[in-house]
Amino acid sequence: MKSQMKIEMEKLVHLYQVMLTIRRFEERVIIDYQSGAIPGIVHSYIGQEAVATGVCTNLRLDDRIISNHRGHGHCIAKGADLNRMMAEIYGRKTGYCKGKGGSMHIADFGIGMLGANGIVAGGLPIAGGAALAAQLEGGDKVVVVFFGEGATNEGEFHEVLNLASIWKLPLVFACENNLYSVNTPVQYATGLEHVSERATGGYGIPGVVVDGNDVVAVYETTKKALASVRAGEGPVFLEFITYRWRGHYEAPGMPDLRPVEELESWKRKCPVAGFERVLLENDIMSKQALEEINVQVMQQIGDAVSYAIASPFPTPEDALEDVFSS
Repeated sequence: MKSQMKIEMEKLVHLYQVMLTIRRFEERVIIDYQSGAIPGIVHSYIGQEAVATGVCTNLRLDDRIISNHRGHGHCIAKGADLNRMMAEIYGRKTGYCKGKGGSMHIADFGIGMLGANGIVAGGLPIAGGAALAAQLEGGDKVVVVFFGEGATNEGEFHEVLNLASIWKLPLVFACENNLYSVNTPVQYATGLEHVSERATGGYGIPGVVVDGNDVVAVYETTKKALASVRAGEGPVFLEFITYRWRGHYEAPGMPDLRPVEELESWKRKCPVAGFERVLLENDIMSKQALEEINVQVMQQIGDAVSYAIASPFPTPEDALEDVFSS
């Protein structure tokens, strides 16, 4: 708990509020998807809230992130507008991508959110380019790319790590190792105990393994890594060990072959509930204060859903917009 007390109270409250917002947002999306109100496919971030929250709380507005298919939490933690996010997920014209991108393609360049990618490891080359741009621009801006452990088996992963290493790019690799690529366990698909060993052993990039369910550990480890990257010392690889509570994506009949007892064990390590206990046991927040935040968050999400439902769908003519650059 000593590390907890190094962080000012305002920051601790912020960490909790962001994590709870992600959790409640995802819970509502699941309900509305199952009711048929949301089209397409959604990938839930429930269980991994501490990673996006702890990482992005360290970032500035001019820092950039690149997300993956499970990206709602990254968007929220970087400061995305809940109304526009929900409208996009609902496929409405007022959404971030005018209802054309859906759940997996939310982007907001104004807050440094360069978008998500439904292709495994597809965000890594984009992150490499963004990091090179930041380096050429000068200053101490950084880029963070979020990806799962399955992406470390793709060729793009190795290409980008190699370039990041030799060019000393201001890039943080944020690997969310949730132990499964769909239903394939990491132990089966990867011949290493930790995928971060590929960064350290193969490319000389410092790697750290972090408890991805401990938001303070995520926050403090990222803070230290960013200081190094901003100082021009090159990229850092952070491997966050965590677990998604839902199946790979929300869909009727989608098989989830993970052991039930394993899932229940990880649910007992809930990042949100665990942090609530820390806040209460150390007299940082009261139960009433926690409930007040929950009420505020639920109101914001309810307003976002109302905004989405009241927004129009794109028209057929809208398909011809934003296709070519002028």
